[in-house]
Amino acid sequence: MLVSRDVVIVSGLARGVDTCAHQTAIDARGKTIAVLGTPLDQFYPKENADLQRKIMAEHLAISQFPHGYTVQPKSFAIRNRTMALIAHATVIVEAGEGSGTLHQGWEVLRLGRPLFLMESLIRDKKLEWPGKMTAYGAQVLTRDNMDDLFECLPHAVPSEEAVLSF
Repeated sequence: MLVSRDVVIVSGLARGVDTCAHQTAIDARGKTIAVLGTPLDQFYPKENADLQRKIMAEHLAISQFPHGYTVQPKSFAIRNRTMALIAHATVIVEAGEGSGTLHQGWEVLRLGRPLFLMESLIRDKKLEWPGKMTAYGAQVLTRDNMDDLFECLPHAVPSEEAVLSF
């Protein structure tokens, strides 16, 4: 649905949702941007090496880390901040209490950009962070309000493509 509306998918090439977001965009003949938590010459996770190569060859992969940089846990929080900066809106599909994705969510809110949380996160009583983020302005994304997501993207401007981070 997103690709059919010319939304560029931005994600961090991590396992799970990120991999699915990139691969689905590619399979649907859309555009995707991988924001890496490693230098461009490194692959993390290793099982996404072929996907990263494909994105680098046919789409866009970016990294703010130079060749030879020693990757540290904070590298991925920095990557999430970069995704928050380049995306018009962010959707959090899944994230546990200690997930690095939460760095991006808080950064998106700090920047005043739209943040959407999947309804399943709000319903998960084990998670405290969704309630905190909605208190700061995050919106709940349901099947009934998908238009709210599209309304915050610059799809009405023909020269701009919407950029959405997962």
